[in-house]
Amino acid sequence: MSLDAASPRWLLLTRPDCHLCEEFEQALHAHLGAAVPALERADVDSRGEWRLRYGTRIPVLLDAQGRVLAEGLFDAAGFDRARAAAGRPG
Repeated sequence: MSLDAASPRWLLLTRPDCHLCEEFEQALHAHLGAAVPALERADVDSRGEWRLRYGTRIPVLLDAQGRVLAEGLFDAAGFDRARAAAGRPG
């Protein structure tokens, strides 16, 4: 995933009808409010590499550099640590 660094974007890997994915996204928005960067959604099964790497871990939130920010049940503290470790807000 290569995205313009000037406009932070995150990629949420999901599957159709994934209730855990919907809950994850709601929790992410509740945690960050309006500060959520542009959020793209993609079916984890649409790419073989994603399916192999993340298929059993969805939902998975990746930053613009492809680093995992959060996965599975949304954990606000873990998410904040991952963002800090990435060194950037987006």
